[in-house]
Amino acid sequence: MPASREIRLAARPVGAPTAADFALATAEVPDRPGEGQVVVRNQWMSVDPYMRGRMDDAPSYIPPFQLDAPLEGSAVGEVVASNAPEVPVGATVTHFLGWREYAVLDAAAVTVVDTSVAPAEAYLGPLGATGLTAYAALTRTAPVREGDVVLVSAAAGAVGSVAGQIARELGASRVIGSAGGPAKTKKLLDTFGYDAAIDYRAGGLPEQLAQAAPDGVDVYLDSVGGDHLQAAIGAIRPGGRIALVGAISTYNSASPVPGPDNLFQAAKQEATLRGMLVTSHFDLFPEWIGRAAPLLADGTLRTEKTVVDGLDRAPEAFLGVLRGANTGKMLVRLDAGAAS
Repeated sequence: MPASREIRLAARPVGAPTAADFALATAEVPDRPGEGQVVVRNQWMSVDPYMRGRMDDAPSYIPPFQLDAPLEGSAVGEVVASNAPEVPVGATVTHFLGWREYAVLDAAAVTVVDTSVAPAEAYLGPLGATGLTAYAALTRTAPVREGDVVLVSAAAGAVGSVAGQIARELGASRVIGSAGGPAKTKKLLDTFGYDAAIDYRAGGLPEQLAQAAPDGVDVYLDSVGGDHLQAAIGAIRPGGRIALVGAISTYNSASPVPGPDNLFQAAKQEATLRGMLVTSHFDLFPEWIGRAAPLLADGTLRTEKTVVDGLDRAPEAFLGVLRGANTGKMLVRLDAGAAS
């Protein structure tokens, strides 16, 4: 078994991470996995905004990354050695030991996926946790009802690009997305089926939202926090629902960031602001994959991905996600032979 390159956390960043916070190292891979274990050659890995929080040594819903140890995250690859009959050599599996070329895992820690239904990398994007996040947010956390006006932030990203289409399928009468720059807002309208697109970089977010939704919004999926959450609360209709999925605008802040100053508006409208962790909704995975895979296969569910090649460029891809460099899902291709 060849040695495996991996990306380790070299330093805990203060503010925005830099390339110096990561280190490329080499680790040995056993010739034979232990009882009940498999060795996976990773083909694709995911980089996601939540990983920024794990770089800090602070308590959260998921343990922090350890210094001088490989980072972790979702990955998909091929089993190249197995000591577990239920996961044979040649199977394609997803797991949580990304940021490395080879992963040694207990068989219980991998999930075999069907690549005849969708490409392997789709299980890191629309059929993975990002697609499930959008689905759970709009069916459980802030459920969309027939005729609702729905607002989605980070709408050209991995979650948002799927969320707008889910909202439409659930009966929304109008779907509005926010993204950064004219290229992305055009993509919202032309590819992802949004009715209106807000360019937050152009400024005047509340004014743009008022123009796009003059009667307010019923549901807001928040992946940004900050000024987006403030604007959404200002536009929320009576009985509105807000899913607090992320707050990427605050992730690189070195000091506490003030929250919205209009929270009482939510009280007056009897609106609900509810946080969500996708890990609390994994029971929905079979339902979501069963619903989404046919739509993905026939082109009804439109997705895009931004691909960076090579493990050594994984930090670059991660830093790109934090500044919004991706359209759709940001992926790192580790295996040069993996199809795109």
